[in-house]
Amino acid sequence: MTEPADAHSDLYGTLPDDREVKLFTLTNRHGVRAKVMEYGAILVSLEAPDTHGNLKDLTHGFDTLEPWVKKNTPYFGATVGRYGNRIAHGHFSLDGTTYKLATNSEPGGVPCALHGGIEGFHKKLWKGTHIDAQSVEFTYTSADGEEGYPGNLQVSVTYSLNDDNELKWEARAITDTPTVLNLVHHSYWNLSGEPTTSILDHELTLNALHYLPTDKGLIPTGDIAEVKGTPLDFTRPRMIGESIDEDFEALRFGGGYDHCWVLDSPKDATIQLAARLVDPKSGRVMEVLTNQPGVQFYAGNFLNGCIEGKGGVAYAKRSALCIETQNFPDAPNQPDFPSPVLRPGVTYKHVMIHRFSTLK
Repeated sequence: MTEPADAHSDLYGTLPDDREVKLFTLTNRHGVRAKVMEYGAILVSLEAPDTHGNLKDLTHGFDTLEPWVKKNTPYFGATVGRYGNRIAHGHFSLDGTTYKLATNSEPGGVPCALHGGIEGFHKKLWKGTHIDAQSVEFTYTSADGEEGYPGNLQVSVTYSLNDDNELKWEARAITDTPTVLNLVHHSYWNLSGEPTTSILDHELTLNALHYLPTDKGLIPTGDIAEVKGTPLDFTRPRMIGESIDEDFEALRFGGGYDHCWVLDSPKDATIQLAARLVDPKSGRVMEVLTNQPGVQFYAGNFLNGCIEGKGGVAYAKRSALCIETQNFPDAPNQPDFPSPVLRPGVTYKHVMIHRFSTLK
């Protein structure tokens, strides 16, 4: 297939089995540039200007393919699935059948299935194709039984960058057998463009009056609680470091913010604002919009300086954060949560938009 005019893709590297991995570059008329690759349907980098027009990469990751493949990375920039976030004890029941998944994480000593398992979608080679000069589609087929999940699942993820400085990640999927699904985009952001600095001075607003309390394994208890009067109240702009070390049980479990907020969703809205992040020093602003019911805010609590990333920088604790729109964690085991079940004849659709601007 011939690439459209101004489209740009390169060979990024080869996997240990000699399969080639392409890197696609999307650029808009303002100079905003996104690089995405076939391995893991990963956002490799996103460059956006500050108030003075200086472009910098705002994401954690690596300079070459090899560490994405070989290192036990914390899902930098990845498309994760089949089920992003946690499923308690690695099992769920669907239509009378119990399915057992790998338990690849144990926060608080409690095992769970995390982000799709031992080799989730972030470790798969997708097929990338330019749709036009500013968008690329990645496709992958997940076989019945992969990582314990039922159904043959056909998945597509499209990245598109428009001239309004919006990067859209849109995931779609169909199945031939009932299954559970929660595809999630997992970039790590530092809007300063300086990965050696902390995100504690960033200001965050979340469109959520409620959050999901968790147990010590970071699994939702099934309750929905008000944020009012707690350190989880981001209904107005607040500096992330303002309350992150408070002696508050919900924060202690995850070593800081690692929770799912319940978005205030107008019934007639298909896409809504979930979060607004501001770096006051650079003036960069990132708004996140979605069609999903929840947003996970994770403050990089488990980064520890052991991973050497772009430019040889050792990524320290809280040097980046994640804002992940999604269905609720452990929804397959929580009947009162929005259903994560996908059935034959229905198309799953998750839209996540990152809109970049600067303070006036």
